[in-house]
Amino acid sequence: MRTSEKPAVNTAGLSGPASRKLPVPPRERKPALAALAVLLILGGALATTLLVLRSGDRISAIRITQQIGAGQQFTADAIEEVQIADTGIAFVSWSQRQQVLDSFAAVTLLPGTLLTSEMGVKASAELGPGKAKVGLALKPGQMPVGLKPGDRVQVVYVPGRSSQTESRVLAQSALVFGVGERGRTGGTGQITVIVETQVSPVILQYASSGEVAVAELPGAR
Repeated sequence: MRTSEKPAVNTAGLSGPASRKLPVPPRERKPALAALAVLLILGGALATTLLVLRSGDRISAIRITQQIGAGQQFTADAIEEVQIADTGIAFVSWSQRQQVLDSFAAVTLLPGTLLTSEMGVKASAELGPGKAKVGLALKPGQMPVGLKPGDRVQVVYVPGRSSQTESRVLAQSALVFGVGERGRTGGTGQITVIVETQVSPVILQYASSGEVAVAELPGAR
């Protein structure tokens, strides 16, 4: 009786995918990277907490409520106290308002500006020696609508129709120091400008005869 024998399987000649798999090295742990990630997470959480806490800190500051021209003195009507978040910027505190009222604007300040120490100076070149305040009573058409303190204007000689002389500029860039209200009938408007002392007599002479007009200089601040 013959016993059937199964042929031996030759595993050396396998060429399938299983025979081409490379051994996978054990995964290497990196504790340093894990620790760094934890530190970054904790640092971000701490920074967020500090920002939230600091946003609740309020400080007193001074806000400008009216336009103040460069060289013009601060007035009580032009400043107000506000409470703002402490951002680290050195705003002038409301407790220093008296020093502010004794100083002058270094640049033209617009309403809503928060005051810093660099915006004020102790002495004004506009109100110092060699300058004069001149009051002008102007009719409609001799001054622009909406003129306000701190604006810059040209003061122009405008001769009457019967005169043979030509108009000319008397002051190239005069600071408007004050503006009065017009009458209910739209009559004379009172303004005060600061000019050089050598031209103030001429301006007053022509202003007395109604031969002076002012033109606003929006780009000159």
